Amino acid sequence: MHSISRLRVAVRSTITKSICTSHSLQSAYEGDGKTSVSILNKEADAGLLINSYSQVGFRLSNDMKVIGPMAIFPRSVLSWNVESHEDITEESLSLFTALEPKIDLLVVGIGDQQTTPAFTRKIIEFMKKYRINVEVLNTEQACATFNFLNAEGRVVAAALIPPMSLRINEDDMMRTHIASSRPFELDEK
Repeated sequence: MHSISRLRVAVRSTITKSICTSHSLQSAYEGDGKTSVSILNKEADAGLLINSYSQVGFRLSNDMKVIGPMAIFPRSVLSWNVESHEDITEESLSLFTALEPKIDLLVVGIGDQQTTPAFTRKIIEFMKKYRINVEVLNTEQACATFNFLNAEGRVVAAALIPPMSLRINEDDMMRTHIASSRPFELDEK
């Protein structure tokens, strides 16, 4: 108990000295031993990342919201003029072949629709002409793949269509419950 009161006095004394003399001292965060904090998805070096998606569109790491299908690159995003995976043609993919520097991988997110092997083969063969690798996935997997590769610093792009429906799991329900409740207040019963 005695040591706690001694600690409080020392802390008050230090705070008082800092406040009174702060104009003449260097900040504790300058020079050697500098402390820094990085927050996931807030680093400028990571480029654009996809934070979330819905049936309407996507929310990016820079708080931008994209309505409808999008073409996303490490540092930019465009609206992609397709309605569903059936609208994906050589013409709609030609944007990705014209880029410099050439992308290593194109991740195509087709929403939650099922594709045929012939559809996937058609996209892969077209992009192979331009020496661009392709992954055709559902949108959930495509978003995760794009984020991972972009955070690694790879030259990647994604062509994404929002899903028609969303899967809700227990984790989503718990987060919603916590966000809507007041977890630090006691129930009076």
